Amino acid sequence: MKKSIFSILIALLLINSSCISQKKSAGENISVDYQIQSSYLLIPVEEKAPEVKIKVSAPNSTTSVPYDVHLALNQIDYWVPVDVKKWKGQKVTITYLDVKASTLGVNEAKQSDRFDFKYDETYRPQFHFSPEHGWMNDPNGMVYLDGEYHLFYQYNPYGCMWGNMHWGHAVSTDLTSWTYLPTVLAPDSLGAIFSGSAVIDVNNTAGFGKNAMVAIYTSAGKVQAQSIAYSTDKGRTFTKYTKNPVLPNPGITDFRDPKVSWNEAANQWVMALATKQTVTFFGSPNLKDWTKLSEFGEGIGSHAAVWECPDLFPMTYDGKTKWVLIVSLNPGGPNGGSATQYFIGNFDGKTFKPDALPYPLWLDYGRDNYAGVTFNNIPKADGRRIFMGWMSNWDYANQVPTLNFRSANTSPRELAIVHNGQHLIVSSNPVKEMNSLKDRISEMPDLQVDKEATITELLKDNDGSYEIEMSIQPVNAEEFGFSLNNAKNEVLKFNFDNSTGFFSIDRKKSGMTDFNDRFALGMNAPLGKKGVYKIRLLVDKASAELFINDGEITMTTLFFPSEWMNQLKFYCKTGKLKVENIKINNIK
Repeated sequence: MKKSIFSILIALLLINSSCISQKKSAGENISVDYQIQSSYLLIPVEEKAPEVKIKVSAPNSTTSVPYDVHLALNQIDYWVPVDVKKWKGQKVTITYLDVKASTLGVNEAKQSDRFDFKYDETYRPQFHFSPEHGWMNDPNGMVYLDGEYHLFYQYNPYGCMWGNMHWGHAVSTDLTSWTYLPTVLAPDSLGAIFSGSAVIDVNNTAGFGKNAMVAIYTSAGKVQAQSIAYSTDKGRTFTKYTKNPVLPNPGITDFRDPKVSWNEAANQWVMALATKQTVTFFGSPNLKDWTKLSEFGEGIGSHAAVWECPDLFPMTYDGKTKWVLIVSLNPGGPNGGSATQYFIGNFDGKTFKPDALPYPLWLDYGRDNYAGVTFNNIPKADGRRIFMGWMSNWDYANQVPTLNFRSANTSPRELAIVHNGQHLIVSSNPVKEMNSLKDRISEMPDLQVDKEATITELLKDNDGSYEIEMSIQPVNAEEFGFSLNNAKNEVLKFNFDNSTGFFSIDRKKSGMTDFNDRFALGMNAPLGKKGVYKIRLLVDKASAELFINDGEITMTTLFFPSEWMNQLKFYCKTGKLKVENIKINNIK
């Protein structure tokens, strides 16, 4: 039986200290007035329900941009908060567009002084960054200032699926533990806040103040254009530039993800911008006025899909400066869906010229490292190039089986240019700060493997977060490998095949896979034949990051076991294996 508008009025007056007025236009919009007495308005969400636009109107509010919410129709999966504490004692109106007055989400929305959710749900990572609640994708604006690493990120505070793009914010002093800070950039009349970067304007070129933190981001409205905002309180709050956008759209669909840095040789800011299936470089003396410098990408690398999230930076190899350009694309990764390719070459302040290498080259051959970029403003005394990526894949990112949050970042990684015996590559390894997380290090005896061998218990109190280090030496073995297993016969398999020259990861039987028909696809990486393979494997609840031979090959994969993997099995189809220097490190 449908409730009448009058009954809804009575219910909301009793439960929410609110009143509802029926303001039905052709689109059947419902407005609910709340006399604010609490800190939050809690909106009920049902993920399988269609999106509804919700508009929040409040006294002296400067924004009237509606948000998309999967408003509950049949059941409440979780709640999302609208922070209203600054309007206590005043009236706030929420307008639900194109809904019925009987909709569950309209009637069950409520005020509360608490926003409670299960932070420690099953697949919440322990040592990887994840949003406190809601959806996260690309890392944005990563920058170091005065002892703090700032991580901004694509964020939806109103649901655990993509949408309503804000910039979330967290800081860390050690790259291992993060403190959540308030959201800094919200959608406005120019559109949603898409990906971008942040710089420290040491010389006050923009006029916002010496050492101002300036965010450069894509305003994604009817068209995509580049805008800026600035902070003079170490990134805690930002003011949007009144003359945005600073780089208007020239008439192309994909024009986004600005990564900006200061170029000493050119004495100006240089922006790498994703422009359809190329990267276009722009220069500016002041972060406000931009001039096109050059364009790169035609006829080189993978062009299976649109290019995104470029990053151009210098590195040192053999005492000389080389430049690396990374760029993500989706779909079209080497194993399906999202992935990040890179180029090595030279940049003269205007034009990037790649070395002759066997492109495409991939930064990570797993299926779950996308849209990563590097930190700006790392002190010269440190000198590292530190990278973090989004640990998911657009093939299934919206469907992974977490509830109160979706997605995490990769571990922070130090990039380097090395030679793999055939050509130059970019290697990646967990930053040294990760070593501080090791606890209860267990050294296992060496193993001689003839067909099979098993370590039956990795940790006595296995909570799903640990590290495995070891070296594997094949003796007349062509196909061999290891796997993580549990008592439910779930398995995550890592396979070397020297006959084909490929390494692979198989997660078909690793636990839950049926939430998306592309999740169980395999993944392969080309791997030259070696006498010994040095392995480092970081496992954190629902992710595994594999580094082979000091990061010459890196593969990141998600998996969702029904209980933690606590066995390590080795196998070889022919020949034998020597497994040495085995360490199982609990992560505290």
